[in-house]
Amino acid sequence: MDATPDLPRPPRVPVFNMPAVVTASVGILVLIHAVRQVLPDVWDITLLLDLALVPARWTLALDPGRAADVLKAAAASGGSALEVEARKAFAAYLVADPGGMPWTFVTYALLHGSWAHVLLNSVWLAAFGTPVARRCGAWRYGLIAMVSTAAGGFLHVLIDPLSTVPLIGASAGVSGLMAAAVRFAFQPVEMAGPAAVPWQRPVPTRLQTIPELLRNRSAVVFLAIWFVTNLLFGLAALPLGLSDSAVAWDAHLGGFVVGFLMLPLVDRLGRR
Repeated sequence: MDATPDLPRPPRVPVFNMPAVVTASVGILVLIHAVRQVLPDVWDITLLLDLALVPARWTLALDPGRAADVLKAAAASGGSALEVEARKAFAAYLVADPGGMPWTFVTYALLHGSWAHVLLNSVWLAAFGTPVARRCGAWRYGLIAMVSTAAGGFLHVLIDPLSTVPLIGASAGVSGLMAAAVRFAFQPVEMAGPAAVPWQRPVPTRLQTIPELLRNRSAVVFLAIWFVTNLLFGLAALPLGLSDSAVAWDAHLGGFVVGFLMLPLVDRLGRR
């Protein structure tokens, strides 16, 4: 006779302990990049031209008289002779067809340059998008990410208006979510049981004010590390050979600032 007690089955633990909207966001980014790997080159280039944000395209759309400046900047760009010729040809293409594409201020976030690029952004999105989604809900999480993405793209165009290098990657939107999470994620939280991963902790109900954040050592250290590493990678990654292309530090900064300032507004909107 079996004397083992009939214990209830333990609850199923999800593989990814994230809100559905964050899981979907990560899945979309990975899926798009996977599909791009099997697309014919012509289709992939067309996708890049239609979805990536190219600063010079907007400069020419708003001021066609700067065509000579765009061509001169492309010719003066660094790199091998083949890269320079490719940029000059692309600049000539933009001058011939300078139409602006408003959707590219958001859609550039859907494309990535490599698997390392998309996976790194996915990790940060999971880490900092999760607390924001849990606090704000799906649509406000999406609003913060989208507006931060557009703000990062806008600042990038303002700072480098003659660039013909397509801007791609979700880093600006992720930076906005990261900044939004800073407003509440570094508050001390009472926990029963073993310590959890930071993005699995209960979400505090109150946002910290800016003076409170400046007195919060953890938040200050995080912000300092973020700004210093972002600036260093933006200015030194290409010269030091750490990246094959320049890092759009300005887009990251624009998304971060907007996400930081936007969360209190979105938070009040949700309470109404």
